[in-house]
Amino acid sequence: MEKKRNSFSSSLGFVLAAAGSAVGLGNIWRFPYLAAKDGGGLFLVTYLVLALTFGFTLIVSEIAIGRKTKQSCLTAYSKLHKPSGWIGIFASLVPFLILPYYCIIGGWVLKYAVVFLTGHGTDAADDSYFGGFITSYVSPIVFDIIFLAATAFIIYLGVNKGIELISKVLMPILLLVVIGIAIFSLTITGEDGRTGMDGLKVLLVPDFTGVGIKDYFMIVIDAMGQLFYSISVAMGIMVTYGSYFKDDSNLIKSVNQIEIFDTLVAFLAGVMIIPPVVAFMGTEQMKNTAGPSLMFATLPKVFAKMGTVGNIVGAVFFIMVLFAALTSCISILEAVVSSLIDKFGWSRKKATIIESVIALGLGVMICLGYNALYFEAKLPNTAKDSSAQLLDIFDYLSNNIFMPIVAISTCILVGWLIKPKTMIDEATKNGEKMGRKGLYIVMVKFIAPVLLFVLLLGSLGIIK
Repeated sequence: MEKKRNSFSSSLGFVLAAAGSAVGLGNIWRFPYLAAKDGGGLFLVTYLVLALTFGFTLIVSEIAIGRKTKQSCLTAYSKLHKPSGWIGIFASLVPFLILPYYCIIGGWVLKYAVVFLTGHGTDAADDSYFGGFITSYVSPIVFDIIFLAATAFIIYLGVNKGIELISKVLMPILLLVVIGIAIFSLTITGEDGRTGMDGLKVLLVPDFTGVGIKDYFMIVIDAMGQLFYSISVAMGIMVTYGSYFKDDSNLIKSVNQIEIFDTLVAFLAGVMIIPPVVAFMGTEQMKNTAGPSLMFATLPKVFAKMGTVGNIVGAVFFIMVLFAALTSCISILEAVVSSLIDKFGWSRKKATIIESVIALGLGVMICLGYNALYFEAKLPNTAKDSSAQLLDIFDYLSNNIFMPIVAISTCILVGWLIKPKTMIDEATKNGEKMGRKGLYIVMVKFIAPVLLFVLLLGSLGIIK
């Protein structure tokens, strides 16, 4: 067991590391699609309201749990309330399941960054390119290994020399690049006279066409689901990072900064992606494409249509996405490694090596799920014509089952078992003011558990 727990050297280090975790692939490939699909400005306002209420409640709770117990997710819940220790087991399972496939997707991003950097971006615009890459036997595994090795090396260096240092370097660069690409996107003129500004209107202007009460309810669920995954709650990450947060630091202020950073990058991701896709491919293409299809199929086509400059823009874009994926993956691995250190008293070196080897083994198996181990499965609440492979199953279990269960259970624990005052006292232990205290109490006791339960029912396909 570590004699003295590591901690972030400053509030800035903590905020950048936590924001780095929050700013990941979900911001980049899911937020723009939902914004385009769910009424543009209507979705944005809904998302912002949820961030200030729902998101605030969950982040404060998890960081406060971590700082109060000085434990990572696996052991923090049992230390806080012994009968609730099972929540920590579920919470630690989430990053354990996510890490293997997140490294694979990180490897895909690395592959595309290399393709564009070497001047072969137009090759990636071919309809068969992405499918040919992920179904090959060797290449995806090689890039998976490189991405996982980079992540593991940073975790091996520790909280200060690894996580905090890399966050202080990569996050400012990532923000500057995102802003630069967003500005460039607005200057684009595409086909049929469509421009980047037309795409900006799709993002910003509220579209109430055909939106009834039931439709808006589903927009709320979409926004809540996006926020839920975006802010890295119910994954053990914020609890773990909270355990490294100094007692004399301002928790509420830091949470506000994390919210601002995450929401800003999500919005800028919309400005980056929606204008060029709308300009070159049309609004309907943007509304119907999300996830890997948007990132690895649609966007390369958009870059190809830009001509010579498209290769440069594509290279910068995928490097930016690589930074976002890396900072998120670092936090995922740290949640598992820190749990192993706290639970079993292992050294950081031992925990990092063992978890990385396991993640690699599972990663290889998931990669082979696109060829040697290929099979088709149907998951709840997915399109009728879509089939799931191993990666989709790992993603579904972690994101759609375990995460809502952990979040609901955390709300019940804080709201009803140990009482909100316990977390409020921790968050304001240095005399800080908590401007949303009343809101926090109502959210954690009543509203958040209900919303999360509805989200879980949607994930199970009970609500459609």
